[in-house]
Amino acid sequence: MKKILKYVPFVLAGTLISCGSSTEATKQVQNADTTVTVEATKVFKESVEQINSFTATVEAKTVNNISPNMNIRISKINVEVGDHVRKGQTLVVMDLANLEQRRYQMVNDSLEFERIDELYKVGGVSKSDRDKMKLAFDISKTTFNNLNENTRLLSPIDGIVTARNYDNGDMYKVDPIIVIEQIKPVKLMVNVSEALFKDIKTGMLVDITLDVYGEEKFLGKVVLIHPTVNSQTHTFQAEINIENQDERVRPGMFARVSMVSSVQNHVVVPDQSIQKLTGSGDRYVYVEEEGRAVIKKVVLGRRMGNRYEIMSGLEDGDIVITTAQNRLQNGKQVNVKLTEN
Repeated sequence: MKKILKYVPFVLAGTLISCGSSTEATKQVQNADTTVTVEATKVFKESVEQINSFTATVEAKTVNNISPNMNIRISKINVEVGDHVRKGQTLVVMDLANLEQRRYQMVNDSLEFERIDELYKVGGVSKSDRDKMKLAFDISKTTFNNLNENTRLLSPIDGIVTARNYDNGDMYKVDPIIVIEQIKPVKLMVNVSEALFKDIKTGMLVDITLDVYGEEKFLGKVVLIHPTVNSQTHTFQAEINIENQDERVRPGMFARVSMVSSVQNHVVVPDQSIQKLTGSGDRYVYVEEEGRAVIKKVVLGRRMGNRYEIMSGLEDGDIVITTAQNRLQNGKQVNVKLTEN
């Protein structure tokens, strides 16, 4: 019996040692389970172009409604819709009868004035009679010139015919006979926030896409900035021209304008680091701080390929976690493997 008791302490001691080793091993396993291995990258501020987007409808640079200033019969229309015309080209010829009558009147008054003027020079008529005849001649000449301008209607611009509202022989009434539009160049009128008033300058180049041409980009230039701001919308208008030498851009097309207003230094992160908060539109990232994942709410700016500009929420040099976010929560222990951004 004594022999049995003699060995009991050694058995208990062995049992305690064994239990202690088991507890330590359990803790190590638990620590391994609570530490998540993740990849992360150190992010820095970069120079990022601040791009503002606008929508607009393409307009002709100039629109001319071709009409006489009196009701008169149309003799001949020389152009059709879609025709290209040159500045000074005769587009429409109105009835010539009135013009010929005014021509005869002008020639007659001219001859009569010359006769009276010769008599005046030798004292045959008074200055009053001479001046009266001079006035009659001037009136008939002005009337003829005015009627001539409204009988042969010329194009004031290089352009294209976009409308024809009458046929030969019709009596002109109200609507323009034809409409000419200049489409080389075309223009866009965009409404810009007053916050950008000091940043938008004439001469700036902008990128333009048109829905009809998909992602193809067209080059535009800011040619005019309106000097006042609308007090209700707090916007001002900027006119943008597209040279359009190939005439692919036509009035009425829907356009999207991308304009660089400034360059600012902001943190840039990989897109896979951005997470969406369930049930809201908020975005966040996990940042490694002292071996733990810390959640940071961020405000996104531009997307640039596979990276995002961060407007606020991160600092220069933060270590942003890019993998295993579904296994993380705020304060979770992490084992970080750094990768390049």
